[in-house]
Amino acid sequence: MKRIPILFAALLLASPIHAQLTLEECCRLAREHYPEIRQYDLIRKSKEYTLSNANRAYLPQIDFAAQATWQSAVPALPDALTGILAQQGVDMPGLRKDQYRVGVDVSQSLWDGGQTRAAKRLAEAEAAEQERATDVDLYAVEGRVKELFFGILSLDEQVRQTGLTQQLLQSNLDKLRALQREGVAMPSDGDAVEAELLAAGQRRLQAEATAKSFRRMLGIFIGRELDDERLVCPEAEAPAPESPSRRPELALFEASAERIDIEQQRVRAASRPRFGLFIQGYYGYPGMDYFESMRSADWSWNAMAGIRMSWNFGAYYTKRNSLEKLRTSRRQIDIQRDIFLFNTRLKSTEESGEIVRLRRALADDDRIVALRRAVREAAEAKLRNGVIDTNGLLQTITDEAAASLNRSAREIELTKAIYDLKHTLNR
Repeated sequence: MKRIPILFAALLLASPIHAQLTLEECCRLAREHYPEIRQYDLIRKSKEYTLSNANRAYLPQIDFAAQATWQSAVPALPDALTGILAQQGVDMPGLRKDQYRVGVDVSQSLWDGGQTRAAKRLAEAEAAEQERATDVDLYAVEGRVKELFFGILSLDEQVRQTGLTQQLLQSNLDKLRALQREGVAMPSDGDAVEAELLAAGQRRLQAEATAKSFRRMLGIFIGRELDDERLVCPEAEAPAPESPSRRPELALFEASAERIDIEQQRVRAASRPRFGLFIQGYYGYPGMDYFESMRSADWSWNAMAGIRMSWNFGAYYTKRNSLEKLRTSRRQIDIQRDIFLFNTRLKSTEESGEIVRLRRALADDDRIVALRRAVREAAEAKLRNGVIDTNGLLQTITDEAAASLNRSAREIELTKAIYDLKHTLNR
């Protein structure tokens, strides 16, 4: 792991001083800039509104109503009794068939079987589930940012290594042109090196163009132009593959299971009786005193208060099926969680194996680069001594450049593999 900081130190010394941008800073900026981050505030507001509505279930409920009706029949006294009353001088014409009422009903819930409590808990559980789902989406964005970040690092290193190769080719081309002017070297010898120099320049331009494209994409994610900012990656220690995962998907599974448990409570609460107080008052005809209304068609004030119990037995018809459906959903979540954990363990084991492989390969890279450099220096020494082997010289330069590039790329690949494992486990 000590080779990784050496690589980035070399990049720093070989590059002009620019603003630095770390991987952690890129991930933070991407989370803040990504449009979905606004979901958190909307979820919070929606939860507050739902809780506010649930709390108002225990406020007095007031209904205003007015009606005018005509009935085909109304209560009446027997004819014999009406006749007796008439003999006593009491006029009792009976109720009229047209009736009128303007009134208000006030009810106050005492206990609703736990439905309000379940509704409040469900609102909180749904908000928590939505927040965890947003966490998962933003975590996926971080993964895309990391891919772009390490892609840029790899391309920048390719540009740097190709630049070093160009310097070697240019140096040897100058020597061959000098020997050519002295009549020792053939023009074709210099032409071969110059052709390879131009090809290296093309490869560098292509890598620079790709790196710029990656920088533009990363800039879109983090919400700012990268320009010539230098990307740096700190040293990272690989977590153990058996480390427990902290992925946001697990929190989402738990939130979904909690929501289903609360929905089960709400289904049970719907089948319980309800108790409450009520007050009814109206102004109209007939009044509650039917005898008085039989004597006179005048409107009157009337009121009634009491306690009420209501029990909706219709909820029992669907209770069992509703609970079984929710239990099935709960088992599905458990299965999805087990599948996710299995895939995570499988992926983390694979990534850990890749880290071991890269570390072993890096152990030989320094030796390979040193040997390739020694072979190239020997070929250049022959050139200085007038022994011209252009094809052999180009091959040694190409071999050394490939070895150096492979070593640098493997260091970046190792760092990326470690961060991939950290991302898989969220450690």
